[in-house]
Amino acid sequence: MNGAHDLGGMHGFGPVEIEKGEPVFHSRWEARVFALNLASGFHGKWNIDMGRYAREQMPAADYLATTYYEHWLFGLEKLLVDQGLVSAKELQAGRPEAKADAARAMHVADVAPFLRNRRAARLDADVAPRFRAGAPVVTRNLHPVGHTRLPRYARGRRGVIHRDHGVFIFADTHAMSRDRKPQHCYSVRFSARELWGPEAAARDSIFVDLWDDHLDPG
Repeated sequence: MNGAHDLGGMHGFGPVEIEKGEPVFHSRWEARVFALNLASGFHGKWNIDMGRYAREQMPAADYLATTYYEHWLFGLEKLLVDQGLVSAKELQAGRPEAKADAARAMHVADVAPFLRNRRAARLDADVAPRFRAGAPVVTRNLHPVGHTRLPRYARGRRGVIHRDHGVFIFADTHAMSRDRKPQHCYSVRFSARELWGPEAAARDSIFVDLWDDHLDPG
């Protein structure tokens, strides 16, 4: 979707400020939000792509005025309500309306096995690639209202297949309907000038990981 989260190539936001010695979490609440996101996946109600799409639905003004883990908190709250695990009223009150169901709870002994059993996006599916390394391609000019991994700045641009990563879950459909739609994911090389115009450095390139459904022969 064309939302405030997709800022690549946009002007007016200033330089990227790199924090020296940046900690993993700046506050304890950030660590708790991260942990809650992982733990809530225990219920199997959503996948990682659905989680990304939930965060992308944060209103633009709020998204630009809040921090990274505030985005995660918004997405988690939306998923919990949308999937019926809690109600909006319970979130507002900060307490459950009924006694918790012990069968739905994640216990300490469950944590380590659950984290070790994270499902990978790579699939062992017999799907033929549409492109080979070195093939010219052009990205589709897509503007879906749902989730997509094709960034706005790279749509309708010409590139070259640099590498075939193999068969993966197609994130765009996985986020919207849980359809894995197995297909090849490629590293696609674009010249900087193709993406940013003639003022970009002639020798620079940008590599973007894209799927079969994002590409057409160039």
